[in-house]
Amino acid sequence: MNFPIRSPYDTTSGIVLVPRLIDKARLQAQGNLPPGYTVGPIPGKRTFDDRFCAFLQITYQDFLQSVQQGGSDEEILERCLLTGHRPTPEQIEIWNTFMIKRGWRDAATEGLEKSKAEANLAHRTDLLTFFDLMDTEEGRKP
Repeated sequence: MNFPIRSPYDTTSGIVLVPRLIDKARLQAQGNLPPGYTVGPIPGKRTFDDRFCAFLQITYQDFLQSVQQGGSDEEILERCLLTGHRPTPEQIEIWNTFMIKRGWRDAATEGLEKSKAEANLAHRTDLLTFFDLMDTEEGRKP
């Protein structure tokens, strides 16, 4: 299966999730975002999209404008970094570690288990994080 949205584990300039968020924004702009996928912030709910924007200290609109300008993933990210905050290597390491482990023994574990149940994957004890769940749902081996 060649799913149109890259894995959350994929990186741009060493930062996880960036290629995935760019894919989602591009697909939404084309009207091709798969059903059930959302982009940007959702009122009353933390999303990976708004966490990423908070990490870079930009608005989601800033991110979308950068994506709409086109270019490579690295060029899009660089425009975001110029608009917002350029994280240090240590901040990137902390971000990556936090995001990769989200759902594993943290405040999001209950939400992960609920999402697994909704996807008929509650029996999968090997799916420990949201990244694992996304890859599994999209036909990639976590």
